[in-house]
Amino acid sequence: MQRYSMAALARRALGQHRSWTPLWRKAAPRPYYRVVIIGGGGHGLATAYYLAKEHGIRDVAVLEKGAIGLGNTGRNTTIIRSNYLWDESTRIYEHSLKLWEGLSAELNFNVMLSQRGVLNLAHTESDVREGVRRVNANRLNGVDAEWLDPAAVKRFCPILNISPDARYPVLGATLQRRGGVARHDAVAWGYARAADARGVDIIENCEVTAIRTAEGRVTGVETSRGDIAADKIAIAAAGHSSVLAAMAGVRLPLQSHPLQALVSEPVKPVLDCVVMSNTVHVYLSQSDKGELVIGAGIDAFNSYAQRGSFHVIEGQMAALLELVPAFSRLKMLRSWAGIVDVSPDASPIIGKLPVEGLYLNGGWGTGGFKATPGAGHVFAHTVARDEPHPLARPFALERFASGALIDEHGAAAVAH
Repeated sequence: MQRYSMAALARRALGQHRSWTPLWRKAAPRPYYRVVIIGGGGHGLATAYYLAKEHGIRDVAVLEKGAIGLGNTGRNTTIIRSNYLWDESTRIYEHSLKLWEGLSAELNFNVMLSQRGVLNLAHTESDVREGVRRVNANRLNGVDAEWLDPAAVKRFCPILNISPDARYPVLGATLQRRGGVARHDAVAWGYARAADARGVDIIENCEVTAIRTAEGRVTGVETSRGDIAADKIAIAAAGHSSVLAAMAGVRLPLQSHPLQALVSEPVKPVLDCVVMSNTVHVYLSQSDKGELVIGAGIDAFNSYAQRGSFHVIEGQMAALLELVPAFSRLKMLRSWAGIVDVSPDASPIIGKLPVEGLYLNGGWGTGGFKATPGAGHVFAHTVARDEPHPLARPFALERFASGALIDEHGAAAVAH
């Protein structure tokens, strides 16, 4: 039997890729575009795709400082749901969920959507009241939602510990059966391929270093690959929204925090739904590879470092073992963090900024991945028509002056 060293195996494996057909062109930047999108994650790529498909605007460049999908799109826990509390949030997340349900067919690319159901556990009387209220609010908005008592929770997710002797016993849960997970890199690749096929230039390793303005409007960007003139500039850069807006003299009411997650060693299928708990502060699902994907809330400090803090990992492990004692002997393989922008009301900012021709899709906090198709769709409308999409109108920057806030801290508290 022929034997190979690890280095030789790696060379042989990587060498096979050379014959693969690239999913998108490796475009070089041109001197001018009608629209420049800063950020090559899911939101930026979706915006480019819908600009081309829905509005016929193909003279678009998506600028990504690294490689496609290596920012927050590849650094999240892939959870999808639409069971938010307030009408405005529910409508835009439900719009996104409906797009998710047809996205593989739309892009002709399997995004591996798995609608396995999302449980939000209740551990206190306050949790119960909030959960029942949210179920009723969801149903009024036409969103599927159920309230489960502890016995029904156990039937839906048998591995959960519902003992009344637990530190925080499970008193019930909300359930959205249409919620679930999708494959994050497939989403980025699918949108990138589809946008490229419609003429969009996707330019990787192209960091924006300045936004140029003149007489109160944008004129273009300076990048690590040269200057690019543009009529419109759309920021869709997740945790770095405030840094980019500041280049045009705009100060945003956002704070950037690390949001970390980790995965366990792979095991046989044991968890066929998503479990979330705000009170004990952990959420988890199982990937197709068998790894448990585990997350918690944001780190308290502000940072742009894509790594988490060990004390957060300790806390979420304690919470995990309280909910599922059977996982006590699992080994953790790796951890990572994304950078999230959090607004004062835990809701996004979508719309025009005070500089003419400058637009923002940011501030999604912990809910960005699930909003990918819907956010891209309404943001493309806003950029193309220079007016907010009806679903995006409540999320304009001006709400922080008017006081018309959309307080989603409860529905977004534990992340994703």
